[in-house]
Amino acid sequence: MSKRKAPQETLNEGITDFLIELANYERNVNRAIHKYNAYRKAASVIAKYPQKIKSGTEAKKLDGVGAKIAEKIDEFLSTGKLRKLEKIRNDDTSSSINFLTRVTGIGPAAARKFVEEGVKTLEDLKKIEHKLNHHQQIGLKYFEDFEKRIPRAEMEKMEALILAELESVDPEYIGTICGSYRRGAESSGDIDILLTHPDFTSHPDCSMLWWSTWSPLGSSLTPCLKETPSSWLIPKDQYYCGVLYFTGSDIFNKNMRTHALEVWLENPCWWTVRKISLTTSSGSTENPKTAASE
Repeated sequence: MSKRKAPQETLNEGITDFLIELANYERNVNRAIHKYNAYRKAASVIAKYPQKIKSGTEAKKLDGVGAKIAEKIDEFLSTGKLRKLEKIRNDDTSSSINFLTRVTGIGPAAARKFVEEGVKTLEDLKKIEHKLNHHQQIGLKYFEDFEKRIPRAEMEKMEALILAELESVDPEYIGTICGSYRRGAESSGDIDILLTHPDFTSHPDCSMLWWSTWSPLGSSLTPCLKETPSSWLIPKDQYYCGVLYFTGSDIFNKNMRTHALEVWLENPCWWTVRKISLTTSSGSTENPKTAASE
């Protein structure tokens, strides 16, 4: 299987780091998704820029970097910090909400509710563990494991074991590990594998099946719960659209969706492009622009 070249370390890591931190703040604390998307897009564009950025004016020439973000870049380059971020980091409520969202199963709304109730740390969560749902209990129990990154070398070993297991079940199975691993990253947060089989094609009542873990592989691959793969079985005629979507990144998917709409197609997830018509997993051939606006 061909491997993508791992990306080089960005020359503007300090800038992209503070933009991502601001993006997470806007999503988790302010619930301002449009600002979250704007910061993420700017970070993605700057991460790919092949030169070290020397000013906000230079950054502003890039698509996705507006005047306000350019001003923040100037401030960061001049002082090495950002007043807005310093204020956020020193705000107990904001920092607590951001921290709690790192626990699997706790989203921004739940995190804010916990903080309002005085729950701000892992120790606080442990005291009310009986009130947490199952997903949150798992996130709390394995918090440290979930925080660890999986080195690429280990991901490659996992890939080989998983594909060998598929081969032993049925040689016609196709499997692809997606996410940051397929994008060439040096480490990954988790293992998401997409599967398909020639006998599994689109059906009106089912476009995708999901397993949370692979029980036959979970114990043999690694003792770390985090590295037990999550798997999706996708119809063969939609598989490669699925691989593209699950490879990401999220910003790439948003841009792809926008571009698709501009050319009269929407292909964010399970659309199958065919020669004459556009058909979804349900067999619908409705105008995709109309569907997208509903």
